[in-house]
Formats: sequence, C-alpha cells, structure tokens
Amino acid sequence: MAQAVQAAEDRKARGLMVLDLRPVSDTADFFIIASGTSDAHVRGVADAVVDALGKQGNDPHHVEGVQGGRWVLLDYVDFMVHVFHPEARTFYQLERLWGDAPVVYRGSDDS
Repeated sequence: MAQAVQAAEDRKARGLMVLDLRPVSDTADFFIIASGTSDAHVRGVADAVVDALGKQGNDPHHVEGVQGGRWVLLDYVDFMVHVFHPEARTFYQLERLWGDAPVVYRGSDDS
C-alpha cells in the first residue's frame, strides 16, 4: 500500500489521504483517496499506481473508470485506490461517507 501512496504523490495527486476501514467495514482494510486536476491527470495518477505496484508483482483485482477519467477505482482486495476528478470527489464525498474511519495518512497538499 505504501508504494501506491508514493506513486500517487510522485504524480502530484492532490488531497491524498488513507482511511483505515478495518474498524468500520469489511469492504477493504484501507481506502486511498486522491484527486487529479483533470481527467488526464486522474488517469495518469491511476496509471502510476498500477505501474508501481505491478513492478512489485501486485496487479489490481479489478479496475473501473480509466476510460472516463472522472473516478478511477483500483481494487487490490486489501486496499482500494480511488482517484477522482475534483468535481466527482466533491459529489461523492467518500471522506464523509466513511467519516467513522480513522485517517491514517494525509498528504501535505490537502486541497
């Protein structure tokens, strides 16, 4: 999971945070949530995560949304990576939906 966070940071993802879902859900252990500044940036952040983890032999179990670039979901079973276009992130508000989950990491750019 740390490699996914680092890959997103390296691609200048915005508003990066990690939620610990273990106390509140069986969905996954962690959600990594980030934003891109455009559809292309969202795809670029998602591609960087897939590439970085792929080099470690860890391929996603499921991927959604890469074509559209508004919300990309990378499901690695134990953790999920959500990369949003800013408007989609505001609309879906996963941080609020999972508000009971502790924030275990927050990037320096919290926009």
